[in-house]
Amino acid sequence: MLVSREFWAGKRVLLTGHTGFKGSWLALWLTELSAHVAGVGLEPDTTPNLFGQLELVKRLKQHHISDIRDAEALAEIAKACQPEVVFHLAAQPLVRRSYRDPLGTWATNVQGSLHLLEALKPLQHPCAVVMVTTDKVYENQEWLYGYRENDRLGGHDPYSASKAAAELAIASWRSSFCGADAHQTPNLAIATARAGNVIGGGDWAEDRIVPDAMRALAAGQPVRVRNPNSTRPWQHVLEPLGGYLRLAEALSATQVKQVKPNPYCEAFNFGPTINNNRPVKELVETMLRYWAGSWIDTYEPNSPHEAGVLHLQIDKAHHQLGWNPCWGYANTIKRTVNWYKAVQNGANPLTCCLDDLTAYEGR
Repeated sequence: MLVSREFWAGKRVLLTGHTGFKGSWLALWLTELSAHVAGVGLEPDTTPNLFGQLELVKRLKQHHISDIRDAEALAEIAKACQPEVVFHLAAQPLVRRSYRDPLGTWATNVQGSLHLLEALKPLQHPCAVVMVTTDKVYENQEWLYGYRENDRLGGHDPYSASKAAAELAIASWRSSFCGADAHQTPNLAIATARAGNVIGGGDWAEDRIVPDAMRALAAGQPVRVRNPNSTRPWQHVLEPLGGYLRLAEALSATQVKQVKPNPYCEAFNFGPTINNNRPVKELVETMLRYWAGSWIDTYEPNSPHEAGVLHLQIDKAHHQLGWNPCWGYANTIKRTVNWYKAVQNGANPLTCCLDDLTAYEGR
């Protein structure tokens, strides 16, 4: 198995954004690995939401409803948790919302990330820190080939730009404050993780094609598709989460051995194979094979800009971490749609998630 159960058993983990879609899946996986998880995040902003559906509050060692823009509160949580591993997923993650609230997006995604690093600086023991950003951090040239970790950062919309800025801020903080000098800490090993378009059961967010489609199909309505020709690197949520876990293990093992410099304190892409890069309309048509319905094109020429083509190169994660995506396009879509259909028909969401997790761990 890619992930080491022995490593995670009893490990103190701080997970920001634990009430979100990806955060809920990661909290579930970590608790199944017997880690001691402290979560910090906002109240879920959708009904239903995966955090509540899985009753994750019963699995956590600590559950904090707090905004990462509150530096003092975050410092107190880190002090109480004394984490050995940190996963930073808390963010304002929606492109269209970032147009409505650009300042809040920048404050959360950039300043909030720095608040977390400052909160971790006083730790007196080794701690591996995985800061999650996005595939949208790259200056998008609408290339047909994928971006590598050393390609130029940028961003047209406030969400993408704020995540690119977070990458720069994190790299600057690591260079400035990780080390043996008086103003530095020797205990933190910090990496960033850039994932592709993540889908899977339990995403109920606004303005995302899969939850929008699932709501429409459950209501017997056509799926509204605003950018049918945009291409995205679709991957099941468990794929990048497995990469984050593997990266944390590598960071931690190297930090404990006091290897300097730690070769994992860099950026890593976690995306699907090229075969998973499909237009939105093809994604929707594939979903309709498993849940009968129809779709309509709702493209608006004067709507806010969104990237047309995105793709990541994942050679680095393969060669340095031994990580590879294992679920192909068809299996990813089938499992995603079947999760929603099963829950719509009365199945227990926790059972559905554990079934997917068991299947994924079996590769």
